[in-house]
Amino acid sequence: MWRYYALLSALFAGLTAVLAKFGLQGISSNVATAIRTVVILFIAWGIVFAGGEVKDLQALTRKHLLFLTLSGLATGLSWIFYFKALSTGPVSKVAPIDKLSVAIAIVLSAIFLKESLDYKTIVGAVLIMAGTFVLIR
Repeated sequence: MWRYYALLSALFAGLTAVLAKFGLQGISSNVATAIRTVVILFIAWGIVFAGGEVKDLQALTRKHLLFLTLSGLATGLSWIFYFKALSTGPVSKVAPIDKLSVAIAIVLSAIFLKESLDYKTIVGAVLIMAGTFVLIR
């Protein structure tokens, strides 16, 4: 099932770039990011409440809160810089550079999570990087 979720994520991420480019016309990228964040806030909490997952809040530890907060900070900075890049650059160049995050995540997962890197994963990461460089030149 995770593959379907990942494909849907990729589909919506691609759609996000194009819709954001339209939405950024004539406004600051920071205002756009703030609006996007509010929408996501309502959607995320709506899903939590609709799914009856509010009870999971009791299971949160300091470690959960620390790493989720750090992840939120990284997400926020990612969105801020992504929208700044989209406001001045073409989607066809910004989006591929943003997707270098896949290769970066693979390397970081090996370093910090001790995930094993097989031949296919390494080749895939290298191809993502090569494809990005081809697209942005």
